[in-house]
Amino acid sequence: MANSKHAHLRYNLIDRYLQNKNYTFDQLLKKLNEDIADVYPGEGISVRTLREDLKVFRDQEEGFGAPLPDKIRNLCYSDRKFSIATKPLLEYEQYLIDAAYQLLDRFDNHPKYSNLWNALASFQDAESADADESYSRILFHDNNEAYTGAELLKPMFLAIKKKQVLQLTTEKFDGSDNSTFIFHPHILKQYNQRWYVFGYNQDKEIARWNVPLDDRLKSYEVNDEMTYLEDDTDWENFFREMVGPTHLSITQETPELEHIILRFEKHRLPYFKSKPIHPFWDEYDEKGKEDLVFFNAIINRELVQQILSYGKDVEVLEPDSLKLKMKEQADSLKRYYEN
Repeated sequence: MANSKHAHLRYNLIDRYLQNKNYTFDQLLKKLNEDIADVYPGEGISVRTLREDLKVFRDQEEGFGAPLPDKIRNLCYSDRKFSIATKPLLEYEQYLIDAAYQLLDRFDNHPKYSNLWNALASFQDAESADADESYSRILFHDNNEAYTGAELLKPMFLAIKKKQVLQLTTEKFDGSDNSTFIFHPHILKQYNQRWYVFGYNQDKEIARWNVPLDDRLKSYEVNDEMTYLEDDTDWENFFREMVGPTHLSITQETPELEHIILRFEKHRLPYFKSKPIHPFWDEYDEKGKEDLVFFNAIINRELVQQILSYGKDVEVLEPDSLKLKMKEQADSLKRYYEN
């Protein structure tokens, strides 16, 4: 087995290199050491370690079985669609997964780590199913299988972490309105099984601009010549004011928070309480108002959509502006079924 120190990083880097370009051995070693030093300053690997790594890539039984011909001057995959991400875990990688489980046992009752445990369990479940046809899956998540933006999450996360300025090119789903702009990414938010990156749109001079990570983001490039602009937004408070990713501060300088009151049918109220539209909702103590809930929020399209998901089991009592939006939606739906 090759040198295990930062082996996972080396393998991922080598995989990416061999997919996209031809390298001589010396070029590959130089490129690899440059990128390792970015993550682990002052560190690198030897000629021997890289040779051992390439053996792991070529090994059909205990390695990745990569399409990497031996005794060639220019190193590259003969099949550029190959990736080690499609291969089962190596022995040392399985050891790391098992070690992570043991570490998380210490934080078994800490909610901060519950998502990490869920991710590890889901990963292990899928790996077991791939490795053993007789294995019966245990975990089935409510995944959006048509979602194509998951691969954009990592580069956006790293750009934020490294404080990098990006040049983005986006377009609408119908292929119109292509736009290229300079973007300073600040945070990532998930909503309805889709990720969004929020930051400063320098071309429009708008802070808290959001870009969906899906087919609409056509390309991104790091611009090393520009200075990254820091952000002082209180993001927790920012998202507390709304449902979903659409904050009206993009189009309105000071969007108004509305006091929203909803009345639920008795059998639907427990469902709302177990999965509320807004995390800071409350209910009345007065007698006769047991079916009412209230919260303060900006009225945006995601809020309307969430209320509509309850169908006839919810009624908007306040404010009048939201009641009007719901009436417009109801009138449109009625026209679909009049005939």
